[in-house]
Amino acid sequence: MPQRINHTVVLLFLVLFISTIGNTQTNEQNFDCLQIDNLGVLKRSFDSFEKDLFNHYSFENDTIKTYKTFLTEVYSLSINLRKLPSSTSLELARVFKKQATDRNSLWVLLSEYDEELVASGGESSIKTDNTDEKTLTFNYRGGFIQCLKNTNESEAFKDIIEALEYDGNVSPSLIAQRLHDLPTAEFNTPEVKSFIAFDIYYSILLVIEKAFR
Repeated sequence: MPQRINHTVVLLFLVLFISTIGNTQTNEQNFDCLQIDNLGVLKRSFDSFEKDLFNHYSFENDTIKTYKTFLTEVYSLSINLRKLPSSTSLELARVFKKQATDRNSLWVLLSEYDEELVASGGESSIKTDNTDEKTLTFNYRGGFIQCLKNTNESEAFKDIIEALEYDGNVSPSLIAQRLHDLPTAEFNTPEVKSFIAFDIYYSILLVIEKAFR
């Protein structure tokens, strides 16, 4: 009788151990990169972006159609930027813009981003004038974007980010087209949607927010 109890205890322990491992792996795979921001600004910004999109395009709950229509209008330069952004999203864009003096922020000065590339043995991709010194680029080497890349399983998505890590001077329209062409299963992921929200939408709002003051 004691021997049976021991076997039962061992079996229960193994079941719990395997279950714990499985839950840990699942949690790692489903990690939400928006949660790396303790202040919740990333989450609020993403929610505001999605609210703007669904209100503007009115495709109800058709996420794929909504996102792809947005990207199509970005790369075809037909997007109506007067009607799309909400006051909330514009205000959040201004917050990001103020933070861009920090090398660890979501957006950094293109000139500084380029300097880091040259220092590591790369070639400069920008012209050195006063305009470029004030131009902002998404921080593709920063923690948030690296989280998106490492959490997502799409090799095509990783390729897009890796290319931008070496050259941040790429227009949102070109990036939008490459994202649009991702296979549906790879496109419809939290990481790609977050990338679209910040690298496409908020990058545009950082440029146009002055027009809404």
